[in-house]
Amino acid sequence: MKIPKHPTLIRRHLLARVKAFKLQRPLLAATLVTFRRKCGRPGCHCQSGPGHPACHLTFKEKGQTRSVHVPKDLLPEVQRWVREHQRIKPLLRHISHLALAQIQTHSKTQRRQAGRS
Repeated sequence: MKIPKHPTLIRRHLLARVKAFKLQRPLLAATLVTFRRKCGRPGCHCQSGPGHPACHLTFKEKGQTRSVHVPKDLLPEVQRWVREHQRIKPLLRHISHLALAQIQTHSKTQRRQAGRS
């Protein structure tokens, strides 16, 4: 995403991105992983076949990678939460870049305005 050079445009873009930041649902900063596992029952079809589908969430907690099992009935909701985080993440990055650009252009704008008076 391009950062404009003019302070007024920066401010306008920044306000528009902040309005777009409105959360649509809870968000979850994690990765959802689907895999197949064998259950351990001797007569089950998974012993000779591909296995039962299972899902885990992987996330960082205090610098350590953690993993949590996601029950099947919660899977659609958890997928929406992870997608919401993926939607918000680039928007946050762009808001941060715009705010930094506004700070960097502030002193130049103040000097320019002082010279006009």
